[in-house]
Amino acid sequence: MSNRPEILFPLFAKLETLGGIGPKTAKSLETLGITLPRDLLFWLPHAGIDRKFRASVTEVQPGDMATVEVEVGPHRPGRSRNAPYRVEVSDPLTTFELVFFHANSNWLEQQLPAGGNRVISGKVEHFEGRAQIVHPDFILPPGEVGQIPDFEPVYRLTAGVTGKTVIKGVGDILTRLPMLQEWIDPALKEREHWPDWHEALPAAHAPDGPDDLSPQSPARRRLAYDEFFAHQLTLALARATVRRGKGRVSIGTGALRDKVLSALPYTPTGAQSRAVDEIEADMAAGTRMNRLLQGDVGAGKTLVALMSLLIAVEAGGQGVMMAPTEILARQHLEGLRPLAEEAGVVVEILTGRDKGAERRRKLEALKAGDIHILVGTHAVFQKDVEFQDLRLAVVDEQHRFGVAQRMELGAKGAASDVLVMTATPIPRSLALAQYGDMDVSVLDEKPPGRKPIKTVLINTGRLDQVVERLRSAIADGAQAYWVCPLVEESEVMDMTAAEERFKHLRAELGEGVVGMVHGQMPVTEKDAAMADFVAGKTKLLVATTVIEVGVDVPNASIMVIERAEHFGLAQLHQLRGRVGRGQAASTCLLMYQAPLTEGGEKRLSVMRDTEDGFVISEADLEMRGAGDVLGTAQSGLPRFWVADLEHQAGLMAVAQKDARLLLQQDPDLSTPRGHAARVLLWLMRQDEAIRLISVG
Repeated sequence: MSNRPEILFPLFAKLETLGGIGPKTAKSLETLGITLPRDLLFWLPHAGIDRKFRASVTEVQPGDMATVEVEVGPHRPGRSRNAPYRVEVSDPLTTFELVFFHANSNWLEQQLPAGGNRVISGKVEHFEGRAQIVHPDFILPPGEVGQIPDFEPVYRLTAGVTGKTVIKGVGDILTRLPMLQEWIDPALKEREHWPDWHEALPAAHAPDGPDDLSPQSPARRRLAYDEFFAHQLTLALARATVRRGKGRVSIGTGALRDKVLSALPYTPTGAQSRAVDEIEADMAAGTRMNRLLQGDVGAGKTLVALMSLLIAVEAGGQGVMMAPTEILARQHLEGLRPLAEEAGVVVEILTGRDKGAERRRKLEALKAGDIHILVGTHAVFQKDVEFQDLRLAVVDEQHRFGVAQRMELGAKGAASDVLVMTATPIPRSLALAQYGDMDVSVLDEKPPGRKPIKTVLINTGRLDQVVERLRSAIADGAQAYWVCPLVEESEVMDMTAAEERFKHLRAELGEGVVGMVHGQMPVTEKDAAMADFVAGKTKLLVATTVIEVGVDVPNASIMVIERAEHFGLAQLHQLRGRVGRGQAASTCLLMYQAPLTEGGEKRLSVMRDTEDGFVISEADLEMRGAGDVLGTAQSGLPRFWVADLEHQAGLMAVAQKDARLLLQQDPDLSTPRGHAARVLLWLMRQDEAIRLISVG
């Protein structure tokens, strides 16, 4: 399996083997990410030009294309070198002009002999009330009209690459298309009316009209499905590899969990109980758990994490909970410890700050099993950190953990289960693309007692009124955040904005009332400023977006976001989630500078109209596209050539189901369809998957 199948060789040859592509053009194509014939094959046209034959140019609107047969009239050369050269022509209904700049009169007289007939194709414009075509794209004798396509595909290009080059190169590859065996489930293919692979590609490159360019056209849906299926097959192979690794059977007694539940002032939501049941079943099975817990801001993930960790402890083992930063790790500790103590469970924290004797003491207690639950940053990854019996690792994701780290953490325990938590509601299609190797539990209910947050849009012109409103709220004992705008892509500029606003608000509201945090401060100062705010010493915290994740101050009930139109939806949603955590009714003020762009207005009204993170994330996906929603750089999202996550999201779920089913029926891909799927993995360059098969 380690060698590429021979049938694919023509698609993985050098680009220069294609007609019309020399070394220079190949270099230019590289800037588009096209390095192989296979890439050019999946570089589908993004638009098209309608060149259908018309009786007359009067049939089309100015700015549209027309292909018409004309009789050539008199030539009128320009009076000077730079003046336009005009040729009068007539179609059956009207007379109009062809216009040429910097013209070669001999060539034009040959191409357009007076009194002769020609077929012309080009963009019709109106100038001083008359129709004209400037520099027609085609001038042909009527007998050669077959050279003009009815609908001409348009490709995205780059300097040094013309549309003609791409059309010629693609045409050349299409003559060498291998006949590949079908990897799509026959029933699915029939239900969707999808063409065969070797029919879909020529159809996608030769659209008959605008409908064929749509993501919903049968040829494009089929090719998109191939990409999704290859991606999901890779994730399903990774999942199968994890599951084949022997898991530990961890069966809890329920004793510790009962103690925690009876100490809680409320009853867990249905969604929380359901998630704990799913996790409990996974931990009791003999295979390794690899589950994603997805929940909106304040949906109560911490309780689910604690219950899961307690199952590990009840079964006689240990648990670890990892967070991306020290501030978050300490917060998890504060959230877990009081509840764990009700059950007599020992919780300890380990971060990069632990040094010398203190660190040694913790490591010895961990190895002896005296610490039941360890909370920490990536410091828990270090070589000398040993558990007596690690059963469950909970990772607080924040998108900084890829598949590789998930596996590395699992390796700390002989076969520990892994639960990944994310507070960013991700649209279902993206969750499947990014976490398709995992099973997913969703917390889609707010715990009782979480009050709705009132969201108001306010023009920056009313800044003074906002400050007055804060003055009276603070006098009544409230606390508030003031988030400063994102200024360009520079933390230094963001810091300046925060410092200016801090000085202004301190002058207005008084010395000890206002604190500040921003990304450029030393950690100790940042922690001290946060601690003052948490303790209620300062009442208003001016901040850049460093407070976006995880800060929990129940008394804070007002969030002001200045220049909110500069923030993305996901960020606004995370920031707003910092309030509404206590007993007081909370408000979020989105301050914007008029006039708003259409996008800005749409984002802010989505925020005003809903608090549901999943609704917001779907809107975000629609407005920004998949790569941006996850921040492609670190998202682990593959690059799809044809597939479009926004418009073909439904196919991703079908592909996941299909891939898992295929592996269930044919774990080593040895049936005819399994062999076809292997070829697909090579075709889609899923090297990771190919390695997993050869390992397996």
